Amino acid sequence: MEKKNFAVFGLGRFGGSLVKELYQLDLEVLAIDKDLDKVNEFSRYATHAIQANAIDETMLKQLGVRNFDIAFVSFGDDIEASILTSLLLKELGLKKVWAKAQNDYHHKVLEKIGVDRVIHPERDMAKRIAHHISSEKLIDYIELSDEYSIVEVVATDKLHRKTLTDLDLRARYGCNLVGIQRGKQVLVSPDADEGLEKGDILIVIGHNKDLHRFEEEGV
Repeated sequence: MEKKNFAVFGLGRFGGSLVKELYQLDLEVLAIDKDLDKVNEFSRYATHAIQANAIDETMLKQLGVRNFDIAFVSFGDDIEASILTSLLLKELGLKKVWAKAQNDYHHKVLEKIGVDRVIHPERDMAKRIAHHISSEKLIDYIELSDEYSIVEVVATDKLHRKTLTDLDLRARYGCNLVGIQRGKQVLVSPDADEGLEKGDILIVIGHNKDLHRFEEEGV
């Protein structure tokens, strides 16, 4: 199976961290920044690290960016560079472009030019932390849209020895169980007669209000 390859434009805190994580996952990554010091800093984590101006269509074509699976546009405060780079990448036919937004205005413009996913790292992390600390049962929270999320909820004594049939998650709460994490083992789409144990982590997807009700009443 061919490795996926990624391009990261902008090696600030978010872009640099992304390059490191992709490296840890043994994925091919092209790292690009106009600052030579940053290029040198992250060259050991990237398959290729290049000092370049991303707002240069000829250079982007020479790099063959349209052949990458995903490009991440992650400039710091340079909103103009973010928008123009994202626009060029989409015009060059890149399959997927994800871009980091500084604010709601930036977000709207990125959506209008066809960016596939807009990321707000600080805001997204703040939401996850807020949800995590608001409940002793909630392990993690991932927002899928304004209304739907995936949560990881720890099973209490209340669910010990109960089966998924007993729990009846979909009928009672309108949520769907994606999997169960038990220690280092993850059970994906477990059988209805699977018994739950105290400490199991239930991975559940659903509407936010239904997930909140399940967290409050179900576990």
